[in-house]
Amino acid sequence: MSPSVVVLVGMMGSGKTTVGREYARRHGLRFVDCDQELEARLGVRVATIFDIEGEAGFRRREAQLLDELTQESGLVLATGGGVVLDPANRAVLAARGIVVYLDVQPRLLWERTRHDRSRPLLQVANPRERIEALHRERDPLYREVADVVVEGGRGNPGGMVRNVEKAIEEYRKTHADPECRPR
Repeated sequence: MSPSVVVLVGMMGSGKTTVGREYARRHGLRFVDCDQELEARLGVRVATIFDIEGEAGFRRREAQLLDELTQESGLVLATGGGVVLDPANRAVLAARGIVVYLDVQPRLLWERTRHDRSRPLLQVANPRERIEALHRERDPLYREVADVVVEGGRGNPGGMVRNVEKAIEEYRKTHADPECRPR
């Protein structure tokens, strides 16, 4: 485990990019948002990847990028919300870095994402119901890979970053030996 790799997991709209970018800035680390990195490398939006290759094609590309990026050090990585669906991705996450689950309740996720038309999985008749179903499916998987869980809410991003810093600091104190990783 590289102690300088922090991976943020959680649902779309949980604040992974906002929190990750600020955490990286405060700690002098490089920040990468997986979805934005895929878009930059491919020259198209995530929604276009979904349209052309389907969710399976997107997930293959996401897994390759996750494997590549988690081998770096000095990195804060904001993953896509569905990264935990693939058991191989969960194994990569469990083996590399400190995984932080930003846990935000579905009603707040809905409030944060309801006007965002760039999220392919929400382009359905009832996006709120879809968020609730995705949360039910993914929450146990996020918890499975997480070293720390940070509850998200209506606070400001700076407060959330401080909560993440505190949780990571506590984790590092109690798990100084990389072999001592509870799962």
